[in-house]
Amino acid sequence: MFNLIKMDIRRLFRNRGFYIILGVTAGLLILVTLMVHALADPETMDAMAEQGAEVTESDRMMSEYLHNMSQLELVHESLGSGFLLVMTGIGMTLFVNSDFSSGFIKNICCIKPRRRDYVLSKIMLAGIYSGIIIILSVLLMLVVPFLLHMYPMPDFIPQILRYVLWMWLLHWAFSLMAVALVLLTRNATLGIILSLVAGSGLTAVWLGTLGRLAGWPALEQYFLFSAVKGVYTPQNGIVPAGMVLAYAAGWMAVYGIGAMMAMEKQDI
Repeated sequence: MFNLIKMDIRRLFRNRGFYIILGVTAGLLILVTLMVHALADPETMDAMAEQGAEVTESDRMMSEYLHNMSQLELVHESLGSGFLLVMTGIGMTLFVNSDFSSGFIKNICCIKPRRRDYVLSKIMLAGIYSGIIIILSVLLMLVVPFLLHMYPMPDFIPQILRYVLWMWLLHWAFSLMAVALVLLTRNATLGIILSLVAGSGLTAVWLGTLGRLAGWPALEQYFLFSAVKGVYTPQNGIVPAGMVLAYAAGWMAVYGIGAMMAMEKQDI
């Protein structure tokens, strides 16, 4: 299994799609930071009002909130929307699917027939993939504001590290959905679609609406999108470890077992 992981890591850093995902992620995060910078500037609100735009009291309160955000608040405003779930899901979908489209999987399973080792190596790779995206995204959101002369209130380094850890575990669990879907369908289409739908929170919203109509409990709170969105709140800070670990472990088990079953039940 460890040889497969090493091989996957080498292939990952030679994969053009990986750098495209990182580039798109960085570009969108920079655009978000530029937008926050513009909206947080009180002069922007005054200029909009002078040009005849309707600027309400709520707009000015939002501008003041953005202006007074701490580092973690700014980071989570950018990363807690589910955007990185979409990017990690699509990235893992394309990478795992390339094993089938290129014939790599046939060579691997001929040399090393134990399919379980192949799935475990992909589970480990999903952790590496999501970890790289999370760490680089957080570093970008900590550095870019200073380049734009934004100076959010600093947070303690242990808090930031804990935030990175919790986000990594949740995104790792989500990326395993992509692994399971590709191993089940041998195709990237379903993985990309569900990464977009689930990562953006549409499935959680749909299930929550359906549940309220049917009188069910609030099932949407157990989705990884909801967990990511609630990792940090300005009032309560970072959520307790037990909750994040339960979410991550539960979904990792579901998707991991699903990937194992999908790999064992079908021919290569």
